[in-house]
Amino acid sequence: MSRMMTYRPCLPVALGLFALPAVSVIPAQTPMAPPAVGSVTAPQRVDTKPFYQAPSTRRMAERLQSIYAATDFALDSNKASGRVTYYTHLLASRPLSLPDQTTVRLQLAKEMLSAGDPDSAIRTLEDLRQRWSAANQTVPPAIARELGRWLATAYLRLGEQENCAGMHGGHACLFPLRRDAAHTLPRGAQGAVRELSALLAASPSDAESQWLLNVAYMQLGRYPQDVPPRWLIPDSRFRSEAALPEFAEIAASAGVDITGHAGGALVEDFDGDGRLDIMISSSGPLDQMHLFHNNGDGTFTDVTRSSGLLGETGGLNLVLTDYNNDGHPDVLVLRGGWWGRQGLYPMSLLRNNGDGTFDDVTEQAGLLSFHPTQTAAWADFDRDGWLDLFVGHESGPGNAKEDQHPSQLFHNNRDGTFTEIAAPSGLANLGFVKGVAWGDIDNDGWPDLYVSVMYGKNRLFRNDGIPGKNGSWRFTDVTARAGVDKQDNSFACWFFDYDNDGWPDLFVGGYATESKDDVGNFEMGRPSKAGLPRLYRNLGSGSFQDVTADTHLDRAILPMGASFGDLDNDGWLDIYLGTGDSLYQSLLPNRMFRNAGGRAFEDVTTAGDFGHLQKGHAVAFADLRGTGFEDIFEEMGGALPGDTYQSALYRNPGNANHSVTLILEGVKSNRPAVGARIDLAVQTSTHGTRHIFRTVGYGSSFGGNPFRQHVGLGPATHIQDVTIRWPSGIVDHHANLKADQTYRIPEGGQPQLQLLR
Repeated sequence: MSRMMTYRPCLPVALGLFALPAVSVIPAQTPMAPPAVGSVTAPQRVDTKPFYQAPSTRRMAERLQSIYAATDFALDSNKASGRVTYYTHLLASRPLSLPDQTTVRLQLAKEMLSAGDPDSAIRTLEDLRQRWSAANQTVPPAIARELGRWLATAYLRLGEQENCAGMHGGHACLFPLRRDAAHTLPRGAQGAVRELSALLAASPSDAESQWLLNVAYMQLGRYPQDVPPRWLIPDSRFRSEAALPEFAEIAASAGVDITGHAGGALVEDFDGDGRLDIMISSSGPLDQMHLFHNNGDGTFTDVTRSSGLLGETGGLNLVLTDYNNDGHPDVLVLRGGWWGRQGLYPMSLLRNNGDGTFDDVTEQAGLLSFHPTQTAAWADFDRDGWLDLFVGHESGPGNAKEDQHPSQLFHNNRDGTFTEIAAPSGLANLGFVKGVAWGDIDNDGWPDLYVSVMYGKNRLFRNDGIPGKNGSWRFTDVTARAGVDKQDNSFACWFFDYDNDGWPDLFVGGYATESKDDVGNFEMGRPSKAGLPRLYRNLGSGSFQDVTADTHLDRAILPMGASFGDLDNDGWLDIYLGTGDSLYQSLLPNRMFRNAGGRAFEDVTTAGDFGHLQKGHAVAFADLRGTGFEDIFEEMGGALPGDTYQSALYRNPGNANHSVTLILEGVKSNRPAVGARIDLAVQTSTHGTRHIFRTVGYGSSFGGNPFRQHVGLGPATHIQDVTIRWPSGIVDHHANLKADQTYRIPEGGQPQLQLLR
């Protein structure tokens, strides 16, 4: 089975194995205690505003709690603690043979590890070994390998919890680990070295163990000198391909060092003061989402309790919008992704009231439905000036009715409500959707739709610009004709103009492995069967060319969170990929790729110190400190209940290049100008006039950049012309803008310097 499946809940193998009566100690309706999420390690400014919660938000909070309480603890991947209790009771209820004890104790240890208790998992596994020894029996080779593998995993996780998370520092878990990131409490890494060495002695071709052994030696501060030569991965494998100053990880000092699971992140000016705030979700069903207000001095204040968000729990992804055209950015929360029948959670539409508070308006907007999903995207597909919504749901394999979740297309009724029209528009039955992106592939002004699918082929739908029957809209499947059907299993996707030729290109992240060794083999430069990303260059003729290898982007696996921005203000869009899967063993560095003039992408992961080993989820590029350079925020943490970690914020050190920030305001077009195309012309000393292209709002399907457009200009200090093609069809030209300024530009109006409130 491919490891891409590992987010899905696993049936506990011992449940019912011995035909025992069902235990009553953990009834299915009893929720376990919430995980310890939401802690921030830096001293926090106190939110002094009064508490606020709308009645509609309270109803949603009660609904979310009720759904979680009703899920089956035997099947819900979030209820590992319940299964720990079950297996503990099972072992105490009757005498078992040693083979049966082995089956149950192995599963018990796995559930302890999943629940976040590696110490107990280690004791359970070590005790199991001793039981075989006391019985004077040799552990069967297959069981010995499994014991060793899970012990190594438990020791590694123990070391991460006690050191990387428990004594979190600026370089914690950043690969390759520096000496100051070595574990102060070494027992976890020491145990991992012992177990991984034994696994390699028994199976020298075990690539996963070899990779993790080198990581464990780094955790001990003993890499490379103490790694046995036959298992050593030389540090030359980890060198960056271009120079880049370090982007210091400052989440703790900024006050956004929040601990959570896999989740979403948005950066936007939610309160209208001109500064960019941060909103974060965490996918655990009981995890509270958070809003951090930008204080303007490099720090943030958690204003969740006064913003009306208390009770809004869970959320694997967040999507930015302004669905009611009032100029206040709203938020869509997506829940239940990867959880199948245990993931029947509603999404939430959070209306920004313009006074620093949000109301859950899901029901009154007509968006209440119950499906596993993590991806959605907004665009004005019919160009009536209001943002519409496509939501990609996750239909499981097979034909069981309860596993089928057709995707949804919601047309904006322009009165705060929506009408669902996916089926008559041909966009309903699309499979297990993991990423969606709007983009105008032919520059005809009509937003087209790309759908990234797990366990099936991806789809590209051209917007024909013609109403269909029964209130629908006409889309044509042009996937094969466009040449973007090369992948079977993919995840995050987006449209962006990586080569600045005025045509939107397409990035699609692959997400599959065939064996546990694929990660190790890939990181060591050996052949692997892991799925690779694809970069499709728009040829401007309705077709795309696969340029992944040509641009050297075929060097990342298992990207989840992903986004793009401009690291160095050179005007070329760079890519950051948050990597990993749900297994604790998936310790592989997140990857940063610098765009080298639209010709190729250079791996600058280690130069900038971006190679976080923890699970990377939603990524946002944004100028959070008002320096004219984009920082990178990343929501961190895994899918398992015990796989939590602190969010990361990488501070951009800046350079001599310049930038401009454009805040577009639609009048006839939708208010946030989603879909507006920007063409900036600047003069260069070497090539004359240079054009830099951006599109508003069509960001990553698992990233959270703001609507405002930060555009790097390189050395240019003067902008000759800015051409804006609005979704309405209006074209505006603005000459002689200055670099290093922020302009608010209304549709049909003149640029105005944006000042902080």
